[in-house]
Amino acid sequence: MLIREVNGKHPVIPQDCFVADNATIVGDVTLGEQCSVWFNAVIRGDVHFIKIGNKVNIQDGAVIHCTYQKHPTVIGNNVSIGHNAIVHGCTVEDNVLIGMGAIVMDNCVIKSNSIIAAGAVVTQNTVVESGTIYAGVPAKKVKDINASDFAGEIDRISTNYVLYSSWFK
Repeated sequence: MLIREVNGKHPVIPQDCFVADNATIVGDVTLGEQCSVWFNAVIRGDVHFIKIGNKVNIQDGAVIHCTYQKHPTVIGNNVSIGHNAIVHGCTVEDNVLIGMGAIVMDNCVIKSNSIIAAGAVVTQNTVVESGTIYAGVPAKKVKDINASDFAGEIDRISTNYVLYSSWFK
């Protein structure tokens, strides 16, 4: 793993987190408890800060970055960032699933208890309503979570990743 200081800022990673051997975490990055950062994931806090809550999994190939002097990236608790997703200069509140290959752009707010579908592109300045699923390019609301089969999926995935990470420690 590459964990590196940038401009005097060093990542803060609790002991109970799992960081894969080839993950990269640099700069002003703070992880909460029970997080996992998977193979080839990059968390680059060089141009602004990145704050990640508890029980967050950043899956293989995902990129977390921010916008120089404008937008930090803040991720809440119980969040899953899918394989190859890009989360850039935005806020992701608690209990959110960002699907595989999704892109969340600058100054977006993903409200709690929501899902960004795989492959979705959440364009700059979008506010995703709590309790909804957004999909497509550009991403739009497609349904309410309460009216879907996805209730419980967010917590199930987040909890499973705590288990998976235990296999590698």
